Amino acid sequence: MDELNWQARTELLIGVDNLLKLKNANVLVAGLGGVGGYAAEALCRAGIGNLSIVDNDVVTTTNRNRQLLALKSAQGREKAGLMGERLLDINPDANIKVFKTYLKDNRTEEILNDDFDYVVDAIDTLSPKIFFIKHCMDRRIPLISSMGSGGRLDPSKVRIADISESKGCQFAQVVRKKLHVFGIRSGFKVVYSSEPVLKGSVIVTDNSPNKKSTVGTISYLPAIFGLMAASEVIRDVIGWQKNITGPKL
Repeated sequence: MDELNWQARTELLIGVDNLLKLKNANVLVAGLGGVGGYAAEALCRAGIGNLSIVDNDVVTTTNRNRQLLALKSAQGREKAGLMGERLLDINPDANIKVFKTYLKDNRTEEILNDDFDYVVDAIDTLSPKIFFIKHCMDRRIPLISSMGSGGRLDPSKVRIADISESKGCQFAQVVRKKLHVFGIRSGFKVVYSSEPVLKGSVIVTDNSPNKKSTVGTISYLPAIFGLMAASEVIRDVIGWQKNITGPKL
């Protein structure tokens, strides 16, 4: 296939009209770690034409076991900048907005004022995650949020459901409890795993102001979370129905 028709196989699957829906969609991915990096790339490769990406972190040695951007040659580089370059290398015609910032307080509100069609929450720190979800809900922006992918090995236990229906994930339970304070009990989707966290896979740490524990991870679980989140965005944007065998063409 020639360079001008790089989306030919996607078009073959979903049709021209749905490809146009993806091109016109405006999606935000918050967090570019193990989950968000794979989500952002899958969205771009599917043809999402307007992508905003947010992260203020840099690539570190311990990222290399699971994060798309984490190479030895990339160590110390900003994830948001790296991802922006990568997405434009996939689709030079995409409108990519790069935010090298920590999502909290007024900055979250400013970024969310961009009339998004969908948001992927791949933030792994609890307080900014809750604040982010609340403001997405306040604006009625369709949202899919990643729960805990660490401490697990079984990909068959990964599910997508409304937050109110997430079962067996302790992190989701904490998120639900925090959101109840704001009167939020349902209304957005989550990617979660019902697999219990493996014993001994979590250690308490005090070397970071934002993270109080370190959780063991495997290469494929965060990627699966990210890809499933991206799949939900894509299917919702094109109007794919789960009770039929393919997209509405």
